[in-house]
Amino acid sequence: MIILAEDIKRLVPSFKMGVILYHDIVIEESPQMLRGRFQLFLESLKLDALDKSVADHPGIQEWRQVFKKLSMDPSRYRPSSEALLRRVYGGKDVALVNSAVDVNNFFSLQYGIPLGIYNADAIHGDVEIKIGAPGDQYEGLNGRLMNMEGKLLSKDENSAFGSPIVDSKRTMTEEQVKNTLQLVYLRPSMPEDEAERLLKAIEKMFIQIHGGSSESFLIQ
Repeated sequence: MIILAEDIKRLVPSFKMGVILYHDIVIEESPQMLRGRFQLFLESLKLDALDKSVADHPGIQEWRQVFKKLSMDPSRYRPSSEALLRRVYGGKDVALVNSAVDVNNFFSLQYGIPLGIYNADAIHGDVEIKIGAPGDQYEGLNGRLMNMEGKLLSKDENSAFGSPIVDSKRTMTEEQVKNTLQLVYLRPSMPEDEAERLLKAIEKMFIQIHGGSSESFLIQ
């Protein structure tokens, strides 16, 4: 079960997230179809950077506002989607990691929203989307110990494991992983029917690449 904390609903009444569970998938090096599509998209973004700034992207703008409403400084703790787009606009490459992570990065850049993909077998009990309390911390994918107090995060019965800033090593998605949980930090302004269509598009592309089965739903 994925539970959205009441204080988030109060601070951001239109807050919504997409949840997708994948079962019996095969994660490997991204296929040529995805690599080619991703590379073309990155080249188009680099052209956009000639006359646009990161702040011009509506998804980036909106998630910066969400952070502010949750008392998170978006200039100090950037949404992962913004950090990724800044990298591209700065002329840097986006490293290919594996098919699951690459799909996440593709959709994050396309829509300007954070996405998390986690090893579902490393998650125990219900998951709560909440504001971090004192003591909430984890080793991030960046190798740093992340103090998550006061930050939007995902937490299972053991500890915090993810956020729209950076995720944890504990639940990272590697090639041997067979079952995953994907969290899609949708734009709050997105109508519910549009959010559901986006969720289905992500789910369809992921299953086309990885096989297996899936189920998806919105929480708000």
